[in-house]
Amino acid sequence: MKKLNRINTGLEKLQPIKVVQFGEGNFLRAFVDYAFQRLNKEVDFNAGIAIVQPLKEGMINMINEQEGLYTLFMNEIKKGEKIQDIELITNIVKAINPYTNFADYLALAKEEELQFIVSNTTEAGIEFIESDTSNMQPPVSFPAKLTVLLYERFKHFNGDAAKALTIIPCELIDYNSETLKKYILQYCDLWELGADFKTWLSDACTYHSTLVDRIVPGYPRAEIEEYNNKLEYQDNLIVAAEPFFLWAIEGGDALNEKLPFHKTNLNVKIVADIRPFKMIKVRILNGAHTAMVPFSILHGNKLVMETVNGSFTGKFVNSVISEISETLDMDKNEITAYTEEVMDRFKNPFIKHALADIALNSISKFKVRVLPSLLQYYNANEKLPTNLTFSLACLIQFYQGTWNNEVLPVKDSPEIVEAFKDAWQLKTLDLVVTKILDTTEFWGEDLTKIKGLSEAIVLALNEIEANGIEQGFANFSKNI
Repeated sequence: MKKLNRINTGLEKLQPIKVVQFGEGNFLRAFVDYAFQRLNKEVDFNAGIAIVQPLKEGMINMINEQEGLYTLFMNEIKKGEKIQDIELITNIVKAINPYTNFADYLALAKEEELQFIVSNTTEAGIEFIESDTSNMQPPVSFPAKLTVLLYERFKHFNGDAAKALTIIPCELIDYNSETLKKYILQYCDLWELGADFKTWLSDACTYHSTLVDRIVPGYPRAEIEEYNNKLEYQDNLIVAAEPFFLWAIEGGDALNEKLPFHKTNLNVKIVADIRPFKMIKVRILNGAHTAMVPFSILHGNKLVMETVNGSFTGKFVNSVISEISETLDMDKNEITAYTEEVMDRFKNPFIKHALADIALNSISKFKVRVLPSLLQYYNANEKLPTNLTFSLACLIQFYQGTWNNEVLPVKDSPEIVEAFKDAWQLKTLDLVVTKILDTTEFWGEDLTKIKGLSEAIVLALNEIEANGIEQGFANFSKNI
């Protein structure tokens, strides 16, 4: 089988770099890169993408080995028939690790046709690290890296407003573009980069909050032979996704002109306010994902589909969504319809979405996706939601790192992993829970102040330890 590269596929001609993308993971490659490819094909947008690896460890080397090429498989069932669309993604023209090639990273700022910055560095990625400096190669945080790149562009083009950039973050945090802009301006002040640059950042560059929606299991490890048998080349970067696609971006007529998705059939909505799209999607789809992961892994499951199809675990997920739905101030019929669609998407037999893959940065995800529902439920009902509270206990148990003598797939920052390790070494479970819940860096507030929450988590953890997940949950439900 031939190697996947541009010579073997006749794709030597590269498109000009119009997009710099922070993040090389499965989601961006199955979502943003696919979306720009549709623009290229359907309206001759002619946009090449340069990928920047946001962390020291990543997939840039693998992407460069295949010269930016990879295959996207989109799988679904319609009216009982299995449908699989296969598309070779061809618009990644450069992939850079700024930790090893910082000069190449800075050179992106000088690209004449560059127009857009897109990113998905997870909920933990948009942060302000005060110790970052402008002469670090590179700074640690994504906003600091981006500030360095923007300043380089500002200097190279002498502050030309026409060379300002359109910045479209896809991280699932509230007001993602506003938060990113705030941190960029903070770095501008901290590093004393000047009033002219700050004006260029504020007035010439534009920032657009987003909502992204597509389930992307990623590399189909269990079925990789079956997938490769459908190709004429060897692809080490295959990514599997569902066909469902929604990208809501805040903007107006100017953004519609820059990004003419309205001339395609792709479901991209440029709207004045993304909050209605975001609330229901982040709370229900992402919230259910995040709440189910530690619970289901501790129960012994490996996949989302396995979880929602299980008699016990499926009922738990439905109950989690029911508790979340109670907190949403939206039309109940709309919530019901969306919930049914989400459960159908979870059950898509093609989408073998590994729970371990969703576990990345679960603490920051829980804070954004699940905790608001738990707290709103408590405030509205003056009692704790049984299922969401138990899911928080499972999360804390999961971050102990081992279960039944097996290592759990905990994937988070070294600081968070170490903090949980230290907490779990305290003498009593009461002290463990108090230490974890009052760490405001995890949750954005002191959760020990929520009446009854600490006691409920201790109860749940004791039940989990003594009786396992299923019986432990049954006992917990009777006594909370």
